[in-house]
Amino acid sequence: MNQFCHMELNTTDPAKAKAFYSALFGWTLNDMDMGGTPYTVFKPAEGVGGGIMKVPVEGAPSAWYTYVQVASL
Repeated sequence: MNQFCHMELNTTDPAKAKAFYSALFGWTLNDMDMGGTPYTVFKPAEGVGGGIMKVPVEGAPSAWYTYVQVASL
C-alpha cells in the first residue's frame, strides 16, 4: 500500500489547465457537477488519476494536491 492514490489540481484557470494537460499527457477528461462546483476528473492511460477544479478561495494560487493511501494511521 502506501502509494499515491489521487492527484488534484486547484487552478485559477481550469479551462487552460485542462487543454494543456490533456494535450501534454493525453488524459481523458470527464466534467462533473459537484453541487454547483464544476469538477473535471482526469484519467491517464496508466497510473493514478485525479481531478481539476477552480481554486475555492479568491486570490489563492494554483496548486497540486496529492493523496496517499496508507494501511493505517
